[in-house]
Amino acid sequence: MSTATGSGKSTAAWRNWAGNVTVRPAREVTPASVDELRDALRQAREDGLKVKPVGTGHSFTATAATSGLLIRPELLTGIRRIDREAGTVTVEAGTPLKRLNAALAREGLSLTNMGDIMEQTVSGAISTGTHGTGRESASISAQIVALELVTADGTVLVCSEKENPEVFAAARVGLGALGVISAITFAVEPVFFLTAREEPMTFDKVTREFDALYAENEHFEFYWFPHTGNCNTKRNNRSVGPAAPPGRVNAFVEDEILSNGLFQVANTIGRAVPATVPGIAKISSKALSARTYTDIPYKVFTSPRRVRFMEMEYAVPRAALVETLRELKTMVERSNLRISFPVEVRTAPADDITLSTASGRESAYIAVHMYRGTPYQAYFTAAERIFTAHEGRPHWGKIHTRDAGYFARAYPRFAEFTALRDRLDPDRLFGNDYLRRVLGD
Repeated sequence: MSTATGSGKSTAAWRNWAGNVTVRPAREVTPASVDELRDALRQAREDGLKVKPVGTGHSFTATAATSGLLIRPELLTGIRRIDREAGTVTVEAGTPLKRLNAALAREGLSLTNMGDIMEQTVSGAISTGTHGTGRESASISAQIVALELVTADGTVLVCSEKENPEVFAAARVGLGALGVISAITFAVEPVFFLTAREEPMTFDKVTREFDALYAENEHFEFYWFPHTGNCNTKRNNRSVGPAAPPGRVNAFVEDEILSNGLFQVANTIGRAVPATVPGIAKISSKALSARTYTDIPYKVFTSPRRVRFMEMEYAVPRAALVETLRELKTMVERSNLRISFPVEVRTAPADDITLSTASGRESAYIAVHMYRGTPYQAYFTAAERIFTAHEGRPHWGKIHTRDAGYFARAYPRFAEFTALRDRLDPDRLFGNDYLRRVLGD
């Protein structure tokens, strides 16, 4: 069992959300303050244990895995400070995004952009580069204006563009390699309305008109259903309101029955009898109807995801999206693969974060999924071959096979990050097998 502070013994295994990563840490702690966090790091150093903080386990990679000391963030939660004049909110690192979104809404505030789920802790989300979709507004990490980082020697660094700027540039997507984040300051704005327009569209039409759809909408994304020529598109744009959320019946049918309940059943059938997948895909791709609704941001950007899956996602240069996606479609059609999950496509503007998947270039994201328990390796291997041929950068928290040699070529500032890691954590207190693969020794 975990303890509130100190070095509690633990015999319980830790497992991530998808169930593909399981570890048994030697100890767990749940620090309630920065001082308790520093004490836990000191004790781990003295005992020769590696240290990893863990959030809600929504990463598909072993980025948070350790056999040493596992730091639980449950007590490092809540808003520390709201500065309305500066337009910022400082939040404890273990705060779940769903709690932050609800708390901000009560204060009449909102993040500018966010991903499509909000179960993660804020520190876990930014450390792996969680993003949504946006023409001008970027990932959650790009909305950070300052962060507090506890390093391997117990130093508490406050990082921003003006204070420890080289750490700030890297730690906003730090992979847990530079230290333990204890607090984050986000830029926020007065809460606003978004009007969402969801509409079926053919694959040929959405790829042919992608540049226009991207340019005309603040937030554009779409899903392609493999084995079909069908997509579902979503356009989110600011609105003067008022709120006009989906009716209860409509929301229940679309979000609970079609997107979760029946989708779960369809995937279970497809896993048991793969030959049924193409037929189910054709039905599924036509089940969702057009709808338009208006609400505050987090109620539009995010949606429930209860069907568990495995996922790989790559960022490619935005200009290469359509060609990459067409190659993916051709590969599926020529193969014996049976893909029951839609392929998700989103975009992000370039940012200045050292290891952000959008660092220095406008990016488009292609995410491929397989239902949990279904063999995914052949599909992901074939997809990854296509993504890497287009200079793809894998999402840090999702399945991939790339290593430090690849990333040294993919990221112009990769050496800058590893040099900073050498300075902040020379003994690799925060190291594990995943970081050894992606960052080197």
